[in-house]
Amino acid sequence: MSSTINLVKLCVGADAIEDLADWQASRKLLDPAYRPRHVTRMWPKRRDEILNGGSLYWVFKGVILARQRIIDLEEVPGEDGILRCGIVFDPQIIRTRAAPRRPFQGWRYLKPEDAPADLPPGRSADTALPPELDRALAEIGVL
Repeated sequence: MSSTINLVKLCVGADAIEDLADWQASRKLLDPAYRPRHVTRMWPKRRDEILNGGSLYWVFKGVILARQRIIDLEEVPGEDGILRCGIVFDPQIIRTRAAPRRPFQGWRYLKPEDAPADLPPGRSADTALPPELDRALAEIGVL
């Protein structure tokens, strides 16, 4: 039986979870067959572990705030003919406890024990804290 591993990635171009949700919803409106995904040139070598319940944890302005379950890794041909990896997500965006994360390029593996916990069910609809406050609270270990 394969263990589980997650990925973590900066959510470039989005300042808040709502920006990511809006962008994915707008793509779905343009193409009803659209599945949320991120295309990257690097293929994860730990495919079986990722597809065994792994998620992609999104970093917004230096803080992990949400995740999406990874449901597939698919080949995506680029205009240059090079095959890239499409990381396909479940459409549900799950809010997590805030966890600071230093900037990095691409994606990184994230062990389950290092991943922030999901927010309790009643908190998923909470209004998000201002990013500066969220980051400060996470840095001192309050969230």
